[in-house]
Amino acid sequence: MTNPAAADLIARSNRLGADPKNTNYAGGNTSAKGTETDPVTGQPVELLWVKGSGGDLGTLQERGLAVLRMDRMRALVDVYPGVDREDEMVAAFDYALHGKGGAAPSIDTAMHGLVDAAHVDHLHPDAGIAIATAADGEELTAKIFGDKVVWVPWRRPGFQLGLDIAAIKDANPQAVGCILGGHGITAWGDTSEETEANSLWIIDTAAAYIAEHGTADPFGGVVAGFEALPEAERRAKAAALAPTIRGLASHDKPMVGHYTDSDVVLDFLASEKLGPLAELGTSCPDHFLRTKVKPMVLDLPADASVEDSIARLKELHEAYRADYQAYYDAHATEDSPAIRGADPLIVLVPGVGMFSYGANKQTARVAGEFYVNAINVMRGAEALSTYSPISDAEKFRIEYWALEEAKLQRMPKPKTHQGRIAFVTGAASGIGKAIATRLAAEGACVVVADLDLEKAQSVAAELGGTDVAIGVAANVADAAGVQAAIDATVLAFGGIDLVVNNAGLSLSKPLLETTEKDWDLQHDVMAKGSFLVSKAAAKALIEQEMGGDIIYISSKNSVFAGPNNIAYSATKADQAHQVRLLAVELGEYGVRVNGINPDGVVRGSGIFAAGWGANRAKTYGVEEKDLGKFYAQRTILKREVVPENVADAVFVLTGPELSRTTGLHVPVDSGVAAAFIR
Repeated sequence: MTNPAAADLIARSNRLGADPKNTNYAGGNTSAKGTETDPVTGQPVELLWVKGSGGDLGTLQERGLAVLRMDRMRALVDVYPGVDREDEMVAAFDYALHGKGGAAPSIDTAMHGLVDAAHVDHLHPDAGIAIATAADGEELTAKIFGDKVVWVPWRRPGFQLGLDIAAIKDANPQAVGCILGGHGITAWGDTSEETEANSLWIIDTAAAYIAEHGTADPFGGVVAGFEALPEAERRAKAAALAPTIRGLASHDKPMVGHYTDSDVVLDFLASEKLGPLAELGTSCPDHFLRTKVKPMVLDLPADASVEDSIARLKELHEAYRADYQAYYDAHATEDSPAIRGADPLIVLVPGVGMFSYGANKQTARVAGEFYVNAINVMRGAEALSTYSPISDAEKFRIEYWALEEAKLQRMPKPKTHQGRIAFVTGAASGIGKAIATRLAAEGACVVVADLDLEKAQSVAAELGGTDVAIGVAANVADAAGVQAAIDATVLAFGGIDLVVNNAGLSLSKPLLETTEKDWDLQHDVMAKGSFLVSKAAAKALIEQEMGGDIIYISSKNSVFAGPNNIAYSATKADQAHQVRLLAVELGEYGVRVNGINPDGVVRGSGIFAAGWGANRAKTYGVEEKDLGKFYAQRTILKREVVPENVADAVFVLTGPELSRTTGLHVPVDSGVAAAFIR
């Protein structure tokens, strides 16, 4: 059963973390102290429950807490070797842990354990950081809060900061919290309710003071020509630029992207102070660890052509990488970790919006959210004073902190398809759904494209929501509709890496009963549809310069002459040859094109359910319910082919093991000798 103090802590944390005005995602930490019976001695023992490393307040659960003995936490003060060796204290926290399980203690554990208060909150509210990053933050703190909130000069998080805050609380018994220079706020209280109230009072008081006393235009006036484009034009330009920008951001390692065109972002991008403020970079450690120390800014007006914008972005990218390398070289020591990459994680395009990047969609989205936090911080600081973030030297000490490097090294090995963006047509059922499901399970971001938007969105929700998958409407026989679906893909995830041409239908009729309409319908969906999808996707793939995969779900009928399906088999043969043609044409761009030839995938198939199954059963003289077994018995392996078997082939063909394979057709038919590739 959860200890009452811990239960109060979790409830308080969830309330605070649910409101973005209080703290950013995964930012800040909270704690509570209380007693439990020691199972070894049977005596009461005082414990500290504190949010562990890497958790999020809004979704915090008991397993996300680190639990430590307070007697051992306090004893650490006597062995503290000094600020030059304070990192050693993080490992020492492990020797103060109580019980089994729980989260790993974070670097901020000392702040909570050493401060003499039953409950402590450390948060990153935009309004609080605005005061913390103002050039005269100490004077503003006294003016805004009186003696109830104390200024703490910037110090990197760690054991010494915990000692500093503890000493300040002891010396200021009237205080309810402090502003941490360049960083955030900390509040405390005797009860969970009092602590929460103190945190909210600091945040709300700071926000109210900025609103009442701040200048009307903290970012200066609007620069003519840099205003936001109309929405449709803005998003069209964003879609046109997204593949190029993602390719630039992925120079060192593949990244997933996120696009933001909120009013907060667009107003900042149109302001006089965009350039100088962006150059100063972010300040709060949680911010720049996600966004890098500063963004890359396109210095062209909103109506600049896509071609001119791309050319300039490539020039700016080279300059950005050189600048970041100089930043690393200026501050690195012999003990510093190797440079982690010099590409920007935030790219700002006036009139269009912000592109943010990360190893996966959630990380990319959160990076964008953090830069919005940084914009709000800069606005608040500039409204009252001058924005003055911590120095680049201090940023480097945190960005390349040995403890931060150790945290990165502890992260699980990425899955084979992490960072890859897949577009699967006909993905709301059958083979397409199985492919989408497998790719998502292997770490890919997936666009479920289908004629039925509602079903596509339902499948995407099953796969894990918008950080994993989205559903889009796609009539593959319509060029404009295909382009709109590809545009939606690059806006949702930054680009595209993997295309699966799976959409299909079939009408089983002999030659004399096959109408021109039957012929056109099947060729429009499969032959023409695959062509349109491949063409639209190839443009983005080429612009990214990251290679990629195009997979055609063809059929054993592309090489096997079966009865009563002239239109279907002919269009599948068309698809099969598209594989060979595109493999030759796109190979110079690192794009691999391969095909898969299934046979008789009955289970879950929209094609079979729509009448093809009944017609084929009639052709072969079997009951429709036994069609799958019939197909299995005519194969060499005598095994039925199911959608997951085709998904397995897509996984292998698009994974790292077959990176030198293109122009191949893989049979997934349990062995049909007449369909052997010759």
